[in-house]
Amino acid sequence: MTSHKPRVVIIGAGFAGVEAAKKLGKHGVNVLLIDRHNYHTFIPMLYQVATAVLYPHQIVYPLRRLFRGLPTVNFLQADVEKIDFDRQIIYAKNIAIDYNYLVIATGSRSQYLGVTGAEENSLPMRTLTEAIAIRNHILSCFEQAIKVTDEAEINRLLTFVIVGGGATGVELAGSLNELIHSLQKDYPNLNCDRARVIILQSGRLFPSYPEELGSYTEKWLRRHGVKVHLNSKVSKVTPEAVYLEDDTAIFTDTVIWTAGVLAATPQMKQSVNTADKDKIIVEQTLQMCGHKNVYGVGDVSYIDSQELNGVAQEAIQQGETAADNILRQMDGKLPKPFDYFNKGRLAIIGKHAGVGKIGKFALKGFIAWFLWLEVHLLYLPGIRNRLGVLFNWLKYYFCGEGASRIIISTDALMDDRERGRDREERGQGEI
Repeated sequence: MTSHKPRVVIIGAGFAGVEAAKKLGKHGVNVLLIDRHNYHTFIPMLYQVATAVLYPHQIVYPLRRLFRGLPTVNFLQADVEKIDFDRQIIYAKNIAIDYNYLVIATGSRSQYLGVTGAEENSLPMRTLTEAIAIRNHILSCFEQAIKVTDEAEINRLLTFVIVGGGATGVELAGSLNELIHSLQKDYPNLNCDRARVIILQSGRLFPSYPEELGSYTEKWLRRHGVKVHLNSKVSKVTPEAVYLEDDTAIFTDTVIWTAGVLAATPQMKQSVNTADKDKIIVEQTLQMCGHKNVYGVGDVSYIDSQELNGVAQEAIQQGETAADNILRQMDGKLPKPFDYFNKGRLAIIGKHAGVGKIGKFALKGFIAWFLWLEVHLLYLPGIRNRLGVLFNWLKYYFCGEGASRIIISTDALMDDRERGRDREERGQGEI
């Protein structure tokens, strides 16, 4: 794949990659965006898919539709296997792609902190597929609980443990707790009051927020029935229990892991300097050390002397800065350093309750909750998605339930396809 114009290749269609592609496309730059999926996922709303507030399709947007108005932006669905910086070539399956400038925006993956059995026996929530898997698993636990008579097994099925007390873990805990209370209507013969949501955190809740907001969140969760265990480190996860370092055992069939992330760096032919969490060390301009035409943005990059928390706004601004610097390089100018403008942070705890920090002001309660809804609805791509999400939120707010609670797993869909092929082969297909 060659071109006479300088080509910018962007790996990863998260917030940073999409923003860089948009900015460059508006200036007529030849851009190739590569991602293993053909859609962009609105990550902040993943937990609402996992707890049946929203439908999965409402938080994703087709990439080709996203760039319809930018004719110089092209998309390739592929899984990058290796990058050769010296030859300026990216290798994917059966294809080699050359570049003049490269933006690595491959995001992050779950970090299990060396905890025995955590990766094998817990459910991560970093992708749409993982969020759907969590929703299916939670609903399946209730379906199973009404069929068994053993009290210990019922308690295990109705105990849901979330490891990690950051924004993702807290938002998931609050939403899951509300889902469980609403399920009593669907399972009248099951005492849903027996169900427990437990959140385990090695320190305090919301460690990146002011302490008063962490305390407010803890009190709110406890008041609404969530069991909060602070200063509790997990030592082992098995198929039937979570074990803490003090030898406490919590028996459960559901462990959701939100405790940490690692940079999802692609394989590279040449070695690069990395920092904590496998992040690529980049210069203040976001350029990779030793490779002036390669940029690292979003969760994959580490900038010395800048404390960043891995939120969407940081990724968006880094993607924009990388695009600006590439444009400057094309014009023969020097790149400018990345200067993050903190617009504030918001998180939801549950209905009517949220926390946030905007400038010097700490927010909590209804105002933070409402601002979260407004901001995320504004940034969600696609008018149809926004209208659908707004409808589901209103339904959830007034009726206590949002999206359909149907369990449809990937395996089930594949089984249906296989049965369909078998019928056709036997001449029993539908007419």
